[in-house]
Amino acid sequence: MSVYKKIAIVIVSVFTFLILINLGLNYWIKKQLPLIIHEKNNTAYNINYEKIEVSLFSQNIYAQTLLVHPKNQPKDSKNGLFAKIESITIKHFNIWDLAFRDVIRAESIIVNKPRLILYKKGEKLLNDSKSIKTEIIEPFRKIIAVSNIYLNEGSVDVVSIDSEKPILSVKKIILKLEGILITDATLKEKIPIRFEKYALVMDSLFYRSSIFYHMNIGKISTGNNFLTINNFTYLPQFNRREFIRRLDKEKDIYTLKFDSASIQKMVWGFKNERFFFKTNSIVMNHFDANIYRGKMPKDDLSKKYLYNHLLRNIKFPLQIDTLQVLKSKLVYEEEIDFSKGPGVLNFDQFNLQATNLRSGFGLKKTADVKIKVNCIFMKTSPLDVDWSFNVLDKKDSFHIQGIISNFDVRAMERFSKPYMNASFTGVFHKYRFNFYGNDNISKGNASLDYDDLKVKLYKKKQPEKEAKIKSAIANLLVKNDSKDKTKTADVELERIQEKSFYNFLWRSIAESLKKILI
Repeated sequence: MSVYKKIAIVIVSVFTFLILINLGLNYWIKKQLPLIIHEKNNTAYNINYEKIEVSLFSQNIYAQTLLVHPKNQPKDSKNGLFAKIESITIKHFNIWDLAFRDVIRAESIIVNKPRLILYKKGEKLLNDSKSIKTEIIEPFRKIIAVSNIYLNEGSVDVVSIDSEKPILSVKKIILKLEGILITDATLKEKIPIRFEKYALVMDSLFYRSSIFYHMNIGKISTGNNFLTINNFTYLPQFNRREFIRRLDKEKDIYTLKFDSASIQKMVWGFKNERFFFKTNSIVMNHFDANIYRGKMPKDDLSKKYLYNHLLRNIKFPLQIDTLQVLKSKLVYEEEIDFSKGPGVLNFDQFNLQATNLRSGFGLKKTADVKIKVNCIFMKTSPLDVDWSFNVLDKKDSFHIQGIISNFDVRAMERFSKPYMNASFTGVFHKYRFNFYGNDNISKGNASLDYDDLKVKLYKKKQPEKEAKIKSAIANLLVKNDSKDKTKTADVELERIQEKSFYNFLWRSIAESLKKILI
């Protein structure tokens, strides 16, 4: 027998042997897969499928119509995670791990149209922050380990068993996770999974954050260093009367909306078990905020801290280099009871820029937070404000100054008539204030030039009718113009500790006007 024939026989034998090995492994794996998924499945979930295909040549596994549900499912009710998945493709799996270690280890997994519903007790999204790790990531890690996950058109719903109401609902999820690492070490960390790259898009999100509020987002897009949010709303669950009826103490009611928000050059994560967040820029467009304070519940007498203190005591590193709020609107309403309607303050065409926003965590020195605001006050007059403070200043010192021009005081009627039982006419040509303060006291000065100021007071029991005698006395006390001169006043005022910074500012302004006008 020639050498060539011997070589040919060896090649054919090896090739035949490989084919037989391939057929044997293919048969073995097809038998092994159901065992891994069913009998050797040590998770708390049953996994069923309609069809499964294995290709050793391409090292791919394809499964169609998968159903996941708890093994110990109650007969009369649902509790736990339920899922229906249109298809799963596992690419480039490791044959030996599958055949001999009962683990599907692969390069990537593609999950198409998963529909997940979690039924849980209570009203919180997570009763325990570790539940995702212990109930989902760690158990399924025993079945499959991949480097990349691609999820297409997914949806997630979390429903409270107690109230039968949704807590969270997310639609049309597209997720890409690449460079995944899950080890015994990562499972002990705050985020039990590491990854090199991620991208996430969600077409809609609903989240009931408490019994009082729910949140809707039209679209979210995020990746390693950016986040964009469109069509955001944060709304009360109840109307104002019902909301206030449920309060033990006075509390603001917020209605918040914005068209879009963008976070750029974002870095976040955990370092030494401590969360951190840094970003170069946050920009919010068309932010519409309504803040309503009903005075009907009893006062909340707890201390209200100034912003120095609040930022200083955040328990993690936070850094926002620039925050911008553009083309926005702020409305504040305050109501003594429901009989007269609320007093209303409007700030339209509201633009804010804040720089060097920091938490105090780990800092020994930092530059001042600087905030600039320009807007139209009460739909009539431009208002400009400059405000600064240092996060690390334990006296909570601040400096705030501002100017309002050509203010027709009749515009204050929306606030003064229901809230103070009074209205005014006249023009403030220019009002300036310049206050320095801290947690205890505010000092500074203000100036005003004005014309034709007149006061009209109304009867308490008949607020539609003028109290003419009281009005006449008030107008005798009030200096009706500044006589072409700018009038000034010095202000010194103690802070009421259970009131907010804005109450402190408003009282300082009111004190200066009282000194100038009376």
